[in-house]
Amino acid sequence: MSTLIYRTAGESHGKGILALVEGFPAGIRVDEEEINRELRRRQGGYGRGGRQRIESDQVEILTGLWQSVTIGSPIALWIRNKDYRIDQLNDLSRPRPGHGDLAGAVKFLGAIRPVLERASARETAGRVAAGALAKQLLRAIQIEVFGYVVAIGPVKLAVPHGSLEELRHQRDRSVLYTLQPERDEDLIQLISECQRAGDTLGGIVEVRVENVPFGLGSHTQWTQKLDGRLARAVMSIQAIKGVEIGLGFEAAARRGSAVHDPIVYDPAQAGGRNLGFVRTTNNAGGLEAGMSNAQPIVLRAAMKPISTLARGLPSVNLHTLQPETADYERSDVCAIAACSVVVENVVAFEIARAVMEKFGGDHIEELQGRLELFYRLARSRLLATKDHP
Repeated sequence: MSTLIYRTAGESHGKGILALVEGFPAGIRVDEEEINRELRRRQGGYGRGGRQRIESDQVEILTGLWQSVTIGSPIALWIRNKDYRIDQLNDLSRPRPGHGDLAGAVKFLGAIRPVLERASARETAGRVAAGALAKQLLRAIQIEVFGYVVAIGPVKLAVPHGSLEELRHQRDRSVLYTLQPERDEDLIQLISECQRAGDTLGGIVEVRVENVPFGLGSHTQWTQKLDGRLARAVMSIQAIKGVEIGLGFEAAARRGSAVHDPIVYDPAQAGGRNLGFVRTTNNAGGLEAGMSNAQPIVLRAAMKPISTLARGLPSVNLHTLQPETADYERSDVCAIAACSVVVENVVAFEIARAVMEKFGGDHIEELQGRLELFYRLARSRLLATKDHP
């Protein structure tokens, strides 16, 4: 058994984007259309740029399957670029504030173009494909991951109560992937105003992971803490500038009695993944001491406004060192809806990685069996009376 990992390769205007997934267990029938649906969702949302009208992302699974079932070997996911013209594109001379243009050109002692091509958010197509594959592993052990938008610019949006199925229906009715589709019209107007002003908008996304077992991640070493691993994975997404779990920064303003989640024992729920240990709140966001506590994991990520502005910001011409307006590359006005899809799938992969580390197994049935064994042992050790199921 190897560690579940993925890597991506490819440039924005290169031949395509590749995601190579290793350590994926055998025995999972892969639904290719499910991956393609996630890729289409990534291309959606009001405020996207012209690139989304060119591309129609579809995955091609090059390796790792036999008769559509995983075989335990590396899985190569390929997304072809229609807008393949990297060798015909000129370099930029006026770095764009907020991008890696200047830092990358200095770091690599060269041009801006090679930096922006790899730094581009086009790379997230590979991450979404890998995450959509990981969700199929998670679903085999009844874990669900669900992402949505909770703020666009200064506008905060409500998160209504309801079942996962009901909330997903609400999100899928919204062109901005919020849980309040009735507010779409006002939010579209806000984004359109930004576009007319040559400006951009960011926002905040939230991801929930439901039916999480105890014990993903570990307190024993800082590199194994699941909250740190999730934060790293999400912070690595282009344009993400902040991550919080549970209450996040709000916890700093409260007293401990208003932060920490009381523990209640309910024998009627002892047969579930929470072993009957129920929390009246979930301010910790499902994670304590770097480990999952069987509550839903709740994570939010702040996306900055897109860095390429149509009206341009002050910059410097790298050839003349004179002040000029930054270069412009075709871009989005607001990509927060797409961002929610990327964050959702990045979180899904990291959760799947933690699942494989905790329970392991070269085949999905082996993993399922080890999860069941873990809970049998937990009940026998922690709930060792004849009254417990």
